[in-house]
Amino acid sequence: MDLASVFFPLLALFLGLVLGSFYNVCIHRYLSQTSIVWPGSHCPQCGHRLSWWENIPLVSFLVLRGRCRACRTPISWRYPLVEGLSGLWALALAWQFGPGTAWLVYMGFGGLLIVASFIDLDSFILPDRLTLPGGLLALIAAPTLLGLSWSSAAIGAVAGAGTFWILQQGYKLLRGVEGLGTGDIKLMFLLGGLLGWQSLPLVVFLGALSGLGVSVVYLVRDRSQGMQTAIPFGPFLSLGGMLTILFGPSLLQWYLG
Repeated sequence: MDLASVFFPLLALFLGLVLGSFYNVCIHRYLSQTSIVWPGSHCPQCGHRLSWWENIPLVSFLVLRGRCRACRTPISWRYPLVEGLSGLWALALAWQFGPGTAWLVYMGFGGLLIVASFIDLDSFILPDRLTLPGGLLALIAAPTLLGLSWSSAAIGAVAGAGTFWILQQGYKLLRGVEGLGTGDIKLMFLLGGLLGWQSLPLVVFLGALSGLGVSVVYLVRDRSQGMQTAIPFGPFLSLGGMLTILFGPSLLQWYLG
């Protein structure tokens, strides 16, 4: 075992955790409609300015026992969850792809998907400022940096967005309400452009499977409200895309025998 095979995953984990802290800033500032630059990190309840040691990913949450040092208001579990997911994503990519272009590209898009997903969970909105530039970048990055053909990326983007647009219109026609938001359509444009049309069925299957699992949990926990509980689909599509990036070829090989 060479030193690089040990060092790079550890470095990736560290960078992922640090980026996760930044993702939390992006999520909170978008939801609160405040500047991402100013003011500095602070408690949203009492305004306490966070010291450097209160900003250490995961560690600070544990040291502070999940509460603000000044006002003792509980800190949202979203913060350690985002940091942990970002760290695990970086580590998993390091194991799967090693150091290189693929790691950098997928780290960037993974961060975008994490931020968009947690915003969607809180607000039922997938921000255009993330999905639209992300979709265009995916169409460029996949062929130029990841080796995907231009046709596969273009067909994937159009097929992903087009399929979900048809589903949205069909559901609205049958039920009179929108079952899918336009944000999901734009997200599928991004995922289709990044992964190509060949990966779209797996992305949707994994996303639907994870969404179904969460829906069942809601139904079991509260039978009276479970069927009426609205759940955003964006986070599950993002999860499907991220799982496809990591395990897509292996899953397809296993399925095909």
